[in-house]
Amino acid sequence: MKLYLLPCPLGDDSLHTLPEMVGTQIRELEVFIVERAKTARHFIKAMQPRLPISELAIFELDKHDPQAARQAFQAALKKGKDIGVLSEAGCPGVADPGALIVKYAHEKGMQVIPLVGPSSILLAMMASGLNGQNFAFRGYLPAKKPELAKVLKQLESTAKKQNQTQLFIEAPYRNRGVLETAFQQLNSNTRFCIAADLTLPTEYIKTKTIKEWKATELPDLHKRPAIFLIG
Repeated sequence: MKLYLLPCPLGDDSLHTLPEMVGTQIRELEVFIVERAKTARHFIKAMQPRLPISELAIFELDKHDPQAARQAFQAALKKGKDIGVLSEAGCPGVADPGALIVKYAHEKGMQVIPLVGPSSILLAMMASGLNGQNFAFRGYLPAKKPELAKVLKQLESTAKKQNQTQLFIEAPYRNRGVLETAFQQLNSNTRFCIAADLTLPTEYIKTKTIKEWKATELPDLHKRPAIFLIG
């Protein structure tokens, strides 16, 4: 048996960003482990699977419970067929709970096959103009302002001392607060990139110094998926 890591589009209007090989593989698979069953079924149906959706085995991954994730993996294994892993968006295993399933697959000696597809982290890095030879993804930063301010200053210090681009994300409804705190705390000559709605018609990517951002009208990022970079 093989474990296929299947990229998903980063939004509803970006199915075109997936290589044909991804659709071909999805159409052949009968067993899936997914982050959310409802959205996974919608995506798989759009790929026109060989079998009706009702005949596919779809196991939901509980990202908060490693034991439940292992149980989902074991249940999928019992089907005796190749397994596909789907995240909510982007590439499974990258800033994604699908990494647990990949870990279990390696423990079982399964062949793991990653397929090419959109990754918001890499797309943002590519388009930022910041150092792509040395970068680190920091995930979510603290939600409370005092802790957030402290971490932002630490990331800025790391970026400058190590010439290492720092990437992070936030829940879309907190984007504005993150920007306000960043612009208050970071030095005026620090370069800062906002990359939102990647691969969508509303895509927005700009890199400016903090001084330049403060003189610019900010985009409305409310409820828009975004990645932020400090360089």
